[in-house]
Amino acid sequence: MEEKQTADTCERRGRLTMVLTLATLISAFGSSFQYGYNVAVVNSPALYMKAFYNATYLERYNKPIEENFLTLLWSLSVSMYPLGGFFGSLMVAPLVNKLGRKGTLLFNNIFSIVPAVMMGVSEIAKSYEIIIVARFIVGICAGLSSNVVPMYLGEISPKNLRGAIGIVPQLFITIGILSAQVLGIRNILGNSTGWTLMLGLTAVPAAVELLLLPFFPESPRYLLIQRGDEKTARKGLQRLRGWEDVDEELSEMRVEDQSERAEGRLSVLALLSKRSLRWQLISIVVMNMGQQLSGVNAIYYYADSIYATAGVKPNDIQYVTVGTGAVNVFMTIAAVFIVEATGRRLLMLSGFGICCVACVLLTVALNFQDSVTWMPYISISCVIIYVIGHAIGPSPIPYVVTTEMFRQSARPAAFMVAGSVHWLSNFTVGLVFPFLERGLGSFSFIIFSCICLVTLVYIWVVVPETKNQTFLEISQVFAKRNGVEIKLVEGELPLTQTKDGGLGSEEFKATAL
Repeated sequence: MEEKQTADTCERRGRLTMVLTLATLISAFGSSFQYGYNVAVVNSPALYMKAFYNATYLERYNKPIEENFLTLLWSLSVSMYPLGGFFGSLMVAPLVNKLGRKGTLLFNNIFSIVPAVMMGVSEIAKSYEIIIVARFIVGICAGLSSNVVPMYLGEISPKNLRGAIGIVPQLFITIGILSAQVLGIRNILGNSTGWTLMLGLTAVPAAVELLLLPFFPESPRYLLIQRGDEKTARKGLQRLRGWEDVDEELSEMRVEDQSERAEGRLSVLALLSKRSLRWQLISIVVMNMGQQLSGVNAIYYYADSIYATAGVKPNDIQYVTVGTGAVNVFMTIAAVFIVEATGRRLLMLSGFGICCVACVLLTVALNFQDSVTWMPYISISCVIIYVIGHAIGPSPIPYVVTTEMFRQSARPAAFMVAGSVHWLSNFTVGLVFPFLERGLGSFSFIIFSCICLVTLVYIWVVVPETKNQTFLEISQVFAKRNGVEIKLVEGELPLTQTKDGGLGSEEFKATAL
């Protein structure tokens, strides 16, 4: 009996069970991988796709395509993807509330398999319009998956592994980018005969997810708090944790449920007007804008010309690009292993700091690389340092923190806002950067360094450390900043929760928010 009491008082740390591992890998490969793959898939075969656009136009109208119209078609082919991502983000809240987290991921595969088939047959159908429409639809898939996968994994993970598991989607995004870069090598699929197959391959991870994910549990938090199905939630949690006694974690979920029962599910408008969530909302907007407006897309845009100036042969640039993609994957893997030791805050601060310094040094290097012989190598170093900085903090951590900053009722609407900001910022950079680059040249990176600095200062001042805390504990930290109290519904649970339900010995008043 005494042993049992001792065991109860010790904190039981969650472990990486086989069910949790496979659910993480299948959902990240089936959804997040596609996001990364479709970001980079059109880069390598761009020349051959434009040739196809030209040939199709010539066959239809018996005259070659005008340069401006070809540029417009290509811009649409690229920019329809982030635009679709924005619309996908707007669908997050209604779908995850109606279908659940796992259900939404399974439904989302429609937006992958259909456009994959469309892009695969585009050359046979002799239609570039099909590619543009398909890019929009696959963008919807990316918009949903970029928000729902972190939400699903954040809710099924034990709190001591939530950061590491929360970075896995970003890891698979970088693996998706690297895979597209490797397949885009001219000897593989980045050629006149392989590009349609390359575009259509995005259906493979979707098919894998569709076949395997149904065998894994839905988010127990969703089942208990939003569906009121404690029996299924308990079974799912037992499978995920690998032990029978999950009362402690279910108890923490009930406390969270009670603390927000009076609110019900929050719409985006309710979220925007709620004082108790003001600083959380501002934080996710700043972090997602900082992530996209920090110049990561511009760095990749500039990379090829930097490598060429440094003396890399035109045919070898594709291999150096693959090397940069590999660095991105390696550093994201490093982030998975260090996030629970260092915390989220330190990784974001150091990441934005590295990116800020790299942008300033890159501006200097680009301006002197024609006059100083060794300067192009400094430029290459700056690109790699920037990629390392972005991979450890700004790329993966905002998704993790968005999951952690909001409780169950507000989380879908919060992801909808975060996702919309993410994709709109992505779209804006794609639209504005070519003009910025034409007007300011390499000095455009000074703007990106300023954005990195502003984001860094905001995180330093406002964003708390969230590692190893329950969702309710994190809400308590923000409650003080927002000038409100987190309170419980009267009469359901003791006012003090002494087990590891996230409340410690702190007392909460028994009234609704």
